Amino acid sequence: MSTQTKRGFGATVKDYLTTVDHKKIAILYLIMGGLFFAMGGLEAMFIRIQLAVPENDFVSAGLFNQIITMHGTTMIFLAAMPLLFAFMNAVVPLQIGARDVAFPFLNALGFWLFFFGGIFLNLSWLLGGAPDAGWTSYASLSLASAGHGIDFYALGLQISGAGTLIAGINFLVTIVNMRAPGMTYMRMPLFTWTTFVASALIVFAFPPLTIGLFLLIFDRMFGTGFFIVSQGGNTIIWEHLFWIFGHPEVYILILPAFGIFSEIIPTFSRKRLFGYSAMVFATVLIGFLGFMVWAHHMFTVGLGPTANAIFALATMAIAVPTGVKVFNWLLTVWGGSVEFTTPMLYALAFIPSFVMGGVTGIMQASAPADYQFHDTYFIVAHFHYVIVGGVVFALLAGLHFYWPLMFGKMLSDKLGKIAFVLFFTGFHLTFLVQHFLGLWGMPRRVFTYLPGQGYDLFNMISTIGALTMAVAVIITVINIIMTFAKAPRVGRDAWGDGRTLEWSLPQPVPFYNFAQTPLVRGLDAFWLEKTKGDGKILPAESLGEIHMPNNSIIPFIQSLGLFVAAFGALYFADGKDWAIEAVKELPVQPWAPFIIGLGLAITAGGMIARSLMDDHGYHISKEELIEYERGVK
Repeated sequence: MSTQTKRGFGATVKDYLTTVDHKKIAILYLIMGGLFFAMGGLEAMFIRIQLAVPENDFVSAGLFNQIITMHGTTMIFLAAMPLLFAFMNAVVPLQIGARDVAFPFLNALGFWLFFFGGIFLNLSWLLGGAPDAGWTSYASLSLASAGHGIDFYALGLQISGAGTLIAGINFLVTIVNMRAPGMTYMRMPLFTWTTFVASALIVFAFPPLTIGLFLLIFDRMFGTGFFIVSQGGNTIIWEHLFWIFGHPEVYILILPAFGIFSEIIPTFSRKRLFGYSAMVFATVLIGFLGFMVWAHHMFTVGLGPTANAIFALATMAIAVPTGVKVFNWLLTVWGGSVEFTTPMLYALAFIPSFVMGGVTGIMQASAPADYQFHDTYFIVAHFHYVIVGGVVFALLAGLHFYWPLMFGKMLSDKLGKIAFVLFFTGFHLTFLVQHFLGLWGMPRRVFTYLPGQGYDLFNMISTIGALTMAVAVIITVINIIMTFAKAPRVGRDAWGDGRTLEWSLPQPVPFYNFAQTPLVRGLDAFWLEKTKGDGKILPAESLGEIHMPNNSIIPFIQSLGLFVAAFGALYFADGKDWAIEAVKELPVQPWAPFIIGLGLAITAGGMIARSLMDDHGYHISKEELIEYERGVK
């Protein structure tokens, strides 16, 4: 068993198609999330180019609707979440001293479901037009949308959402059941804690979205009337189902981002995270309150003063645990021996940027004020300060911070800092002025505006800022390419100040993670051993045989089956008398039921094969372990 074996391209592709290793699945999430991030970024550039000057005709009104819908949908579902899953997969099992996640097979299935759902959704560009009802796809708009765009949206999100739900369950079970001896809940690193709470949110928040999408599919394809008022339906029910998912989704994204910063700030301040217990309780409280604020997205629909007051109070309350976190990060930096690396710069820039997004959120928590802000660019500015100033900053910080752990090389700090300055500057140029555009009355979701309304200069500034952010992302990509090409390899504890277990492992991390399950003796287990002992993690067991799972192609096949079936469902209801008006005009496709059957048969075949296959995995002998350990040190 050699430490490094050179394989051909075909063998590498086969390895990644069949892998159940959490570290390789992390790389798959990183690649696909990165590609979708680039696509969402391109869509953002088209939006800003269109709005750079008044009465622009760069894109048509209909195409603009498709672009803003796909930008939001892609960035939330296909970029931010998968990129966070990449870091969760790469780091969490190592942080808790586990050899893998609880269900390696399901981990692979979750990725391939996300992959095929995302591909299916983006094929809409090539097959008649993308969804055009906004990323929230409100029922009144989505039911009136002609063509197949909304069908691509509903079916694609069902497939990728199933993958997300599987991932959430997997991380929950992993963190509950697979912590190393001594790794109590109050010794878990903050990134593990935030992954734990975000995974719980996924388990409870995704079923309402799944139900809503099913009802939308039934209305569009089978003539039901769940959201059609003339048939006794209620279009507001879609908003409730969507936002009962949609607001926890904000915390599903931002909590792991908080976790990443809670690892970076202590590392480069050379101090323990201030107020660890308060941070844990704040994380849990944010997760709990996250389910009590969804109707603040609906202050303008007429729920009445009582409902508005309850959700306004809950929205203000959720700012408290977030404020606790902000002060704890500041106090961690305070008095620390701060090293201004690229990840630390993103972390320090995140604090004021995210606070600005939080403050505008509290402004909107007041229902009367929200009546004025609701459909203006003020809202666009607010949620981009939260999502970009919070989540995207965390993704870029995590990319630099965890790159040596994932790939055994260090990204260029010089190029990283150049990209940071450009991204930070471009971000504030783009979105700060949008607050004023909104307060001056510029409505969101419009594809153009008339000259002489006072919007011209700030829209141009916003577009210049977006171009600056795009340049920063390109420099980051160049940094990645150059690192792969010529950067030297690094060893364990690449930053020199690692505090948690993942930094104690050699590079490359062995495929079994830990030859011996570690014994955790306190918070910041690796730092503790470095300061109290010789830096070696004490084993909780003697060296012995290790059981590992086999690779499998079945997750890929099962996901492919649902991908095929979705095409059949897409064309199934075309031209039926009972279909709604927007769908009636589509051509009839008599082969659609056969495609549904074929796809479901492929998926069912994979499930049956998995059930009947006698797969007990394989064992690594003690002798092989000793040989491998000798090679990687």
